[in-house]
Amino acid sequence: MTDAGPTGETRPERRWFALVVIATAQLMTALDATIVNIALPSAQRALQFSDAQRQWVVTAYTLCFAGLLLFGGRVADAVGRRRSFQIGLAGFGLASLLAGLAPTLPVLAAGRALQGAFAALIAPTVLSLLAVTFTDQRERTRAFAIYGAVASSGAAAGLLAGGALTAYLDWRWCLFVNVAISGAVLAVGRLVLPDPPRFGSAGLDAASAVLATGGLAAVVLGCSQAAAGGWAQPTVFGPLLGGLAMVAAFAQRQARIPDPLLPLRILADRSRAGAYLAVATAVVGAFGIFLILTFHLQVVLHYSPVRTGLAVLPMTLANALSGYQLGNRLLPRLSPRILIAGGLLVAAAGLAIVTQLTPDSGYVATILPAQVLIGTGMGALFPPAFQLAVHGVTQQDAGVASAVINAATQVGSSIGTAILNTLAVTATAAYLAAHRTAPGLYRAALVHGYATATAWATGLLAAMAVLVYLLIPAPRRQSTEHTQTTHAQAKEES
Repeated sequence: MTDAGPTGETRPERRWFALVVIATAQLMTALDATIVNIALPSAQRALQFSDAQRQWVVTAYTLCFAGLLLFGGRVADAVGRRRSFQIGLAGFGLASLLAGLAPTLPVLAAGRALQGAFAALIAPTVLSLLAVTFTDQRERTRAFAIYGAVASSGAAAGLLAGGALTAYLDWRWCLFVNVAISGAVLAVGRLVLPDPPRFGSAGLDAASAVLATGGLAAVVLGCSQAAAGGWAQPTVFGPLLGGLAMVAAFAQRQARIPDPLLPLRILADRSRAGAYLAVATAVVGAFGIFLILTFHLQVVLHYSPVRTGLAVLPMTLANALSGYQLGNRLLPRLSPRILIAGGLLVAAAGLAIVTQLTPDSGYVATILPAQVLIGTGMGALFPPAFQLAVHGVTQQDAGVASAVINAATQVGSSIGTAILNTLAVTATAAYLAAHRTAPGLYRAALVHGYATATAWATGLLAAMAVLVYLLIPAPRRQSTEHTQTTHAQAKEES
């Protein structure tokens, strides 16, 4: 039973409770991408899995989130936004329970994959529920501002919560906490959430969802297998070729069927394609460096989980501050391609500092400035990239264009984490083989692996900055003047 009026809108006295429910659900799905990062060393010791396998704890979640996000939107259209939200919350809680109780890595990865699948059901519903709940423009603006602040704090909250839960309780509580949150949100949501009418739904194209998710998983599997014996082996190029074939089959199917999950016209625009590439590449560096710094701080520098969570917080803070101060404020004055390419170059400069890591590198001299540069670069590029992603699309395609750029972040984090982890592990093994009798060998080998992986990420972001600058066309002079005039008028009115 909901406390809603006949049109599906929430009654005035309950709508702010609805905002709390919606924002909390979004926060839960956002922080779960980072909350386990700090707990990974403890989980690895408890379940005894290898360095090459550890990335699955992160990528199992992001892979299913990315691969099923568009399909989740179609499910929400078919069964209703409120019901889809409730199913997603209940499933997310049960999946978190399974992962928290996991006795082995495969069970833990399976639980994380289910978390990602149900997060893909929650994510498409939250903004539409918020829009239906708040119909007054002034209240809607305030509600979206609160929602945005909560959503953007997910990564930071995950790092802090992961450190505290791991240190004072157990790493498994990083997963058990979702059971309590999802249960509470589900119970309150039944009372306060609106029940908007269903949208006319085309069929549920499960085959496309299987091809997208399976293809991405196979690519990540191939990348992770390279850590065991190098890239030139059947267990590597077999999954890689199979994954690429599935992704190609997905694209071909989207071109043939009348109601595709991803209309290919979305990708035809150069600006939009450049925005997708930039976001996916930036996230490769962000998630890869989170994984590397987590292990460097805890295994090499012997930081506690709480201290590690605090130590990696500057990157997320720099990201948030830069997004508001640079990305939003400079967008009316500079073309998107300058902000996006410049942001990638600034983040690459931060990664370049990490390549100079040694076992004795200090936090303040090396790790802190690197995080500030990486966070600042990402904050500068995300607002213009997200704006380009939906610029010029029809109302019919606005939802899928937004979903694709969200999926791009999950794809980048999945593949980036897998590749950078593999590069780090293989470089570490090569160093151990070449320096069998060196003092402090293991710590030196680990740091060499981290620096090598980061060097590849540095080159990737720098190369993508050039590509994106060339791919995104310069704005027309008339369009630029119109944008500046509109911005000035809006400033005067405010």
